Amino acid sequence: MEAGAGGSRAHLAALVLARGGSKGIRLKNIKLLAGVPLIGWVLRAATDAGVFHSIWVSTDHDEIEKVAKQFGAQVHRRSPEVSQDSSTSLEAIKEFLHHHHEVDIVGNIQATSPCLHPSDLIKVADLIQREGFDSVFSVVRRHQFRWSEVKKGENKMTEPQNLNPAKRYRRQDWPGELYENGSFYFAKRHLIEKGYLQGGKMAYYEMRAEHSVDIDIDIDWPIAEQRVLSFGYFGKEPLKEVKLLVCSIDGCLTNGRIYVTEDQKEMVSYDYRDIVGIDLLKKRGIQVRLISERDCSKTLSAMQLGCIAKVSATNKLQVLEDWQKDMGLSWKEVAYLGNEESDVECLKKAGMSGVPADACALAQKAAGYICKSNGGCGAVREFAEHIFLLLEKVNSARKQKEEVSSAGKEMGGK
Repeated sequence: MEAGAGGSRAHLAALVLARGGSKGIRLKNIKLLAGVPLIGWVLRAATDAGVFHSIWVSTDHDEIEKVAKQFGAQVHRRSPEVSQDSSTSLEAIKEFLHHHHEVDIVGNIQATSPCLHPSDLIKVADLIQREGFDSVFSVVRRHQFRWSEVKKGENKMTEPQNLNPAKRYRRQDWPGELYENGSFYFAKRHLIEKGYLQGGKMAYYEMRAEHSVDIDIDIDWPIAEQRVLSFGYFGKEPLKEVKLLVCSIDGCLTNGRIYVTEDQKEMVSYDYRDIVGIDLLKKRGIQVRLISERDCSKTLSAMQLGCIAKVSATNKLQVLEDWQKDMGLSWKEVAYLGNEESDVECLKKAGMSGVPADACALAQKAAGYICKSNGGCGAVREFAEHIFLLLEKVNSARKQKEEVSSAGKEMGGK
């Protein structure tokens, strides 16, 4: 076991660098990706890896600090000197170490690698703590033929760099090449203080290609979102198929505004897209139930949604627990969409949770998915689409498991 100063176990700190002044995408590090702030994906993986003595975010921005703390990270406020466009990662890491003498090893994890899994970090921690490597960095295998660049005006031809054009490899006959993918760089303090992130006794860690996602420009975002939904890490517990969605009426199905006419009648508005979302959920076999702290039974009757509803609910969590037990569901089979403090405990209990973009801060902190749409403006439809995408992930995982099981049986029969 690697020892730190005084012979105790070496302090391994995860460090995510998240400057506020990103040139490509404004506040990229906390922009929502598949309903989660970008930085949240790697912080979740680092936390669940269970190998770090501390998890830090180095930032110069208040909003990034707020999100980092929501995901349980500690925050190092970096100085203006290492927060410039020209500042390097090494400079920011050295500053962090200058203020944190307890740290012996830094695991610098890139915020722009949302498909990172805890299993990768566990294996890397073992390499540097138990096998004595001074630095370990992530790579990915690529099968790409390279050619020399010919600049405009140069009187020469391009040349092959890693192939013989007369004997081109088939993909299956060529092992490919290893490229840094930037997901993480682990290094010991003594190496960093000398000005290196890679050096000493070095090792690379090869990541799976589907987990190697790096977001630098806006055009990457929709592609990365699909990759995350297919290959991202969603937590320790395996996903299950949702059977019930409970939706708060005020502020989710509606925008929370109540209009009062001269004859003292109440009116609310809703978005037809959300009604379509509810219908789609029902067609997929997902029961939708509604809940409100107000007595809005007349409004529900007028909307003709055909959903079971509980109004004048003084304890939303109790109602949710009763429904969950009555239907014989596990919490992983329950989804909840809420927006207020009264929804927080329900959001924490449900296996899948979401809030509209304009939900209160406490609700956003408790939710697993933050919609881009406001309440009453398509948030229910958007959350429904999110549920459908995750159901595809569940079905894909089930199919893979069945294929593996079938293959195992075939091998056993031979």
